[in-house]
Amino acid sequence: MSRTTADSCPGVLRLHEAADGPLARVRVPGGRLTPEQVQTLAEAAHRLGDGNIELTSRGNVQLRRVSDADALADLLGNTGLLPSRTHERVRNIIASPLSGRIGPHPDIRPLVTALDSRLLDSPRLADLPGRVLFTVDDGRGDVSGLRPDIGIHGLGDDRFALLLAGRDSGVRVSASEAVDTLVAAAHGFLELGTGQWRLREIEDGAERLAARLGCARGTERLDFVEAAGPPIGWLPQDDGLVALGAGVRLGSLPARTAEFLAAIERPILLTPWRSLVVTDLEEGPAEQVVRVLAPMGLLFDADSPWLRITACAGRPGCAKSHTDIRADAAAAVETGRTIAATTVKADAVPATAVVTSGRQHWSGCDRHCGRPAGQVTDVTATPDGYRVGLPAD
Repeated sequence: MSRTTADSCPGVLRLHEAADGPLARVRVPGGRLTPEQVQTLAEAAHRLGDGNIELTSRGNVQLRRVSDADALADLLGNTGLLPSRTHERVRNIIASPLSGRIGPHPDIRPLVTALDSRLLDSPRLADLPGRVLFTVDDGRGDVSGLRPDIGIHGLGDDRFALLLAGRDSGVRVSASEAVDTLVAAAHGFLELGTGQWRLREIEDGAERLAARLGCARGTERLDFVEAAGPPIGWLPQDDGLVALGAGVRLGSLPARTAEFLAAIERPILLTPWRSLVVTDLEEGPAEQVVRVLAPMGLLFDADSPWLRITACAGRPGCAKSHTDIRADAAAAVETGRTIAATTVKADAVPATAVVTSGRQHWSGCDRHCGRPAGQVTDVTATPDGYRVGLPAD
C-alpha cells in the first residue's frame, strides 16, 4: 500500500497539536537515560509541560501541553536528548532492557549505541518514517515479539537472526556484521518504499528486502511472541548489585517522582511496557528506594492489577475520544473491577459497569491507539457507552 499523506509522527522539533495542546515525543534509543537526563525531563515537564512524563510502548517519552517548543529543544539538547535536528524522529530502537546485567545472554548495549550512531551519521536515513521500528534482542525473547520493521535476535555463539517485518528472515549474521546489516536494511526500506510507513505495508516487503541485502538465507525460522510483561520488583544483577523494576500507572510518570529517580544517581532504563528499571544499586539503597517510591505510586509488585491495563490518551488530550478514558480505567482498577474471575463481554455499558480480567486496553474510540500486541481484551468507548470485547473477538 502507498500512503497518501506523509508520516506525521511527532518529535521535539515537530510537535503534534493534540486537543489539550502541543505534544512532544522524545526518542530514547534502547531506553537508556542518565540521571541528568531524567532530571532534565522532569524539569521540562514541570516548566514547559503539564507536569507529567508519558512513557510510550517504544520506550520513548512524551510531554504534553508544551508551552515553548524552542526552550524545550534547547533544554533537551544540553543533555544529549536531542543529538540531531534532522534525525530525531528515526531513532526508534527498542532493546532488551536487562541485557548486560542479568542473564547469560550477550550484552547488546554496544550494538544499540553503534546503531544509533550510524543512523545519525547517514543523511539519507533522515528520510525514514518516524514509525519505523528497530529492535535489538539479546536472545531472551523480550522485544523480538514487538513486530519490528528491522531487528536482530541473539542466538548465542556470536550469531543473530535478522528480523524483517516482525518475522525471522532466515538471514544469520555475526555480532560484527549486525549493525552494518541493520543499516543496510534501513537503506533498503527507503529504496523499496513509495510512501509506506512500515515495512509490512510494502508488498512482499520482507522478501524483497532480504533479497536486496544479498545475504544467504537458511531454512530455520524462529517464532516470536510478545513478552508476558515487564520486569518488576527485586532483580539481582550478575555483578552482585540489584536492579529494581517499577511499573508506572497508565504510563504517566509525575515529574516530581522523576526528580526522586534522578536523585538516586543510577542509570534508568525505560521499557516498551511503559515501566522502568533502576539499575546498579547496592542492597541497602535498593530497599530505601522501594520505601520512598512505592508510596509515590511506583509499582514494585508484579501482581499489581495496574500492570495488566493500558489506555490511550483519551480526553482532554484527544479530540476523537468519547470520554476521559484514563479516569474511567483508573476507577475500574481502584474499585476492583479489573481483577474479576472472567471478563464480562458487553455492549453500550456505562463506565461503572465494566468488569474485566487479564490484560486489557482501554480506548477512547475505535482507533485503539497504543494497543499492545498479543491477546488483549479491548475496552472501547462509544457514543453510547463501553464495548467490551474478548481477546478472541
